[in-house]
Amino acid sequence: MENGIVTVSKEKVKVKKPRQYKVVMHNDDFTTMEFVVDILITVFKKDINTSNKIMMDVHKVGRGIVGIYPYDIAATKVAISLGMAKEEGFPFNITIEEA
Repeated sequence: MENGIVTVSKEKVKVKKPRQYKVVMHNDDFTTMEFVVDILITVFKKDINTSNKIMMDVHKVGRGIVGIYPYDIAATKVAISLGMAKEEGFPFNITIEEA
């Protein structure tokens, strides 16, 4: 403190948004459409109309984006989905790509 003057410094903290990742479903000839819709509703919390649209995109185009999430959430949803597919005996494929 000089001559009654107090100097205060402020540091700005910049917080980066976490990287985002796309969860992508891939078409195959064996996994049922009903199973895909069930995954979209139970794991990804999509409504029935959105689930049917994504499922048809996957069926017609060969792949479809299910959602965009931070990595840990995307990885968890993919692991749950693949586990459910394995239990049912489906060769279902779902992957993560950087957005």
